[in-house]
Amino acid sequence: MTATGPATDTLPGAASGHLLAAASHPGFLSPTGVEIAFVLVAVATLGAALVTVTTRQLVHAALWLIVALGGLAVEYLLLTAEFIAWVQVLIYVGSVVVLLLFGLMLTRAPIGRSPDADSEHRWAALAVAVAAAAALVWVVVDAFRTTWIKVDGPVQGSTEATGAFLFRHWVLPFEALSVLLLAALVGAIVLSRKGREDKS
Repeated sequence: MTATGPATDTLPGAASGHLLAAASHPGFLSPTGVEIAFVLVAVATLGAALVTVTTRQLVHAALWLIVALGGLAVEYLLLTAEFIAWVQVLIYVGSVVVLLLFGLMLTRAPIGRSPDADSEHRWAALAVAVAAAAALVWVVVDAFRTTWIKVDGPVQGSTEATGAFLFRHWVLPFEALSVLLLAALVGAIVLSRKGREDKS
């Protein structure tokens, strides 16, 4: 009898390639400092997001939203995507949250606890959120199962490459989002002026 080769010789090419790619990288039982920091920041971001959707104070919800979005920016930095991280800070933390706060002020929303901020459909919303999160996790894990990012190496998400990709393929969503935010601000101004006219 002749000696047989390694077990990977009997596997298809794609399967053996996946096994070799997974074997050449460290596993989850030996995390690096960056991976530990990523998990800790993810837990803090998740906690801030839960407080954002459960608090009954609108201003507190906006402030906790800043913490959640800032946590996402830190996650992007840990994944060596510095351009996306600064876009997250400038657009979402610096613009969207400020727009929400201006909308709260212009519509004279209650600052303290508001019973109107609670909904009777809390469990339905929780079920939808859990289902959406499970679907998102499954899609991401399935799409990037054998993709590894070398977080200890040089930065990969350069501003030039990321900006060219975003504004070449995603110009229409960016413009639609800007129009949507402008419409929200105009609507807040109209509602505030309507309230003043009714009192006069």
